Amino acid sequence: MKRIIPLLFFTLLLGACVTTSGNYVVTSAAADGTELKVRMYAQGSAIYSVRNAICAHNPKATVLIHDAKTGEELKSESPYKCK
Repeated sequence: MKRIIPLLFFTLLLGACVTTSGNYVVTSAAADGTELKVRMYAQGSAIYSVRNAICAHNPKATVLIHDAKTGEELKSESPYKCK
């Protein structure tokens, strides 16, 4: 029991580190580099749903995620190459 509590605490702490928060603009480019006319807005972890929807519709596209306020690219998740 004494080992389980620190393990649970560590797991929760690690999960908090990868939580995405903020407002983002998600755009994409086709495999040949032309920009697709898809511009979606997502809040927090919804960027993953938006990214997956773009990839489902446009395999081999590149998805770009930018902060809606600053315009900075979200380095940990962007650019993402669809498979």
